[in-house]
Amino acid sequence: MRSTIVAFGETLWDLLPSGASLGGAPCNFAYRVNALGDRGLMVTRIGRDEFGRKAIAQLGQIGMETGFVQLDEERPTGTVHVALDARGNPDFSIVPNVAYDFIELTSELLALVAAADCLCFGTLAQRSPASRRTLRQLLETGSGALKLLDINLRKDSYSEETIRESLERADLLKLNEDEARHLGKLFPMPADSLPSFCDAMIDRWRLQCCLVTLGERGAFAASAAGSKVYSPGFQIQAVDTCGSGDAFTAGFT
Repeated sequence: MRSTIVAFGETLWDLLPSGASLGGAPCNFAYRVNALGDRGLMVTRIGRDEFGRKAIAQLGQIGMETGFVQLDEERPTGTVHVALDARGNPDFSIVPNVAYDFIELTSELLALVAAADCLCFGTLAQRSPASRRTLRQLLETGSGALKLLDINLRKDSYSEETIRESLERADLLKLNEDEARHLGKLFPMPADSLPSFCDAMIDRWRLQCCLVTLGERGAFAASAAGSKVYSPGFQIQAVDTCGSGDAFTAGFT
């Protein structure tokens, strides 16, 4: 039986050196969920512009449902300027005040999340009060759904208040090693080992699971039941790493 997994937040175009590529962490996640056999649904907002028309067309071409993609008459579709280093790691310059900053609450969204098995969210779409209010109400509505926080801390696009509120509502936390170090300093948490950090996060925020990706070194996960798993990485010839963490989160979910 297929699970219904809802992703809330940004659908945008990554403006890479090689050209524009459809992305956004929740959109990447929802696509991979769908590709892996469950029902991945994207709750987002795009502009009635050329990038918005191309986004709708491409989502349809890759088999994504678009019934919960809102259209904004005033604001543009989100874009991000992406520069890649020698190892293919991205640096993001995120354009503010775009359509996904203004996702509206509707009765259809409330019904969708109330019946969902999982709701995935991050911090970028919460940078604006409008989308943050909508997400908060959806999190309260979907009381039976697993709340997955893929925290995705992007520069100048989050606050300590947003992080705290998100952690308070999450069941499962996914973050990378840099984000783990940042949270370890912010709260503070043990920094001597990943198992200690994950145990402290699980205890403080009453999480079911804490998952930390480690780039080329693999990933580590810990659960509230005491399970701990480390999976090492393996060598590949990287083209670029945009969206790789989102695909990993989809597989884990």
